[in-house]
Amino acid sequence: MSKKNKPPILTLTPEQEREACQTLKRFMEDRFELSLGSFEAAEILELFTREIAPHYYNRAIFDAQALLKERFEGLESDMWSLEKN
Repeated sequence: MSKKNKPPILTLTPEQEREACQTLKRFMEDRFELSLGSFEAAEILELFTREIAPHYYNRAIFDAQALLKERFEGLESDMWSLEKN
């Protein structure tokens, strides 16, 4: 499966996609004086969605797992303290 055909792990609503494309267009114009059309902005967004977003997604999952592990360890400790001898 080519990278282009790889399914994205994240999807945006049509409104979120429009907003993201507008943000990309503004950024490229402001920062690089490069005017992008809607098609070009959508292609860049697709690149981010397929190739870069998974790294952020995986990091968020890792952070959530670490937080849950910490919370469960605290609960486990609380449960042990309730044990009767």
